[in-house]
Parts: sequence; C-alpha cells; structure tokens
Amino acid sequence: MMLKTIFKQTFSAMAIMGAAAFVPVMAQSGIKYITLETAQPSDTPDKIEVLEFFAYSCSHCAEMEPMFQEWEKKLPENVAFIPVPVAFNAAMQPMQHLYYSLVALDKTDLHPKVFTAIHKEGKKLFNRDAIIQWATEQGIDKEEFIAAYDSFGVNTKVKRAVELGDTYQVQATPSIAIAGKYLTSPGMTGTYASSIMEAQALLDQVLAENK
Repeated sequence: MMLKTIFKQTFSAMAIMGAAAFVPVMAQSGIKYITLETAQPSDTPDKIEVLEFFAYSCSHCAEMEPMFQEWEKKLPENVAFIPVPVAFNAAMQPMQHLYYSLVALDKTDLHPKVFTAIHKEGKKLFNRDAIIQWATEQGIDKEEFIAAYDSFGVNTKVKRAVELGDTYQVQATPSIAIAGKYLTSPGMTGTYASSIMEAQALLDQVLAENK
C-alpha cells in the first residue's frame, strides 16, 4: 500500500517506496477492519456504497484493479461501487483530475489503462501537461479533455474525494469502505484477495441488516 507518511517525501520517491510498502502490520495484530465512529450517508440515492480508495501511482492499486473489476460485476443492484482517487498531498491532485475527467467524458474504459501506462509503460502521468498529452494519445479531443479537467464539476468531485479520504481517515491505498461504516484494506487483512473477502463479508452483513 502507499502509506500516507510516504507522501511527505518527494513524488518520485513516493512512487518507489509505495511499491515496497505492502507490510500488513494491522493484519499481524488481528485487526481486519475498522468501524467509523459516525456512519456516513450514501451519496448515491437508494444505494449502499462500496468505495475503493485508490491512487494511480500506487502499484498495489494497479495489481488489484482487475480484482475490483471482477468483484464489481458480482455486486447486487442495490450496491454502488465507486472508485475514489486519493491525494495525500498536492502533487497527487492532477491524478484525481485525470480520473474525474474520464468520468465526465464517459471514458472510464480508459481507467485501467492509466495503471498500465504508469506501471508497465513507465509513463509519468503526474502533472497536467503529461496527463493531457496521454489523453489525446488515447483519442480524446484535446480541447474537450482540457475543458473537463478544468471544469467546475471535476473540481467539485476532487474536493469531495478529499473530504471522503479525510472522513474515512484513509492512511493507505488501496482501501475499501463499506456502507459508510467500515474500512478495510490489504494491510489489515494481509493479502489482496482477503481484503475483498473481508469487504464482501461486511457488505453481506449490511445487506442482511437492511432486509
């Protein structure tokens, strides 16, 4: 996971250290999830939300992306799976804008390709100019992308993502929030697969309570 303390270093150092930060400390202590003191309301009407807190620069998020995609396909209709890009400092904010620009332009099919570009192709999509160039290389009209990137709607969603990260006290990526009540992560459970299993168990509990 990409730990919050890592992001106090330079951005290039963060990317390197993040890949080595998968240390399941909480898993060793038997803590598999945490419960929020105050349950948070859903932003999606009539839906139970599952939030995936991620960072494009996080190698573990890149590894888990296919697993999240498969899990999302199996979720019931009354559950909304929502990726939330995390920024532990200002250097990461352009990547939040990247994600929400793809959402605004209905180009979320490119979401997995961002991970591929950064972690397999070595592209440094960490600033506005690099992101705009990459987006145009994917066939998105440059002016349309810039308009989305700088739009009020995208800025609003970025601010909301920051609020969510603070509310859930996200310390590492990836992390999974369930129904505004619980937060788990591979660092708590010990493995990628077990974190999704724990999230599913918590979701099952919520679904049973809501019957």
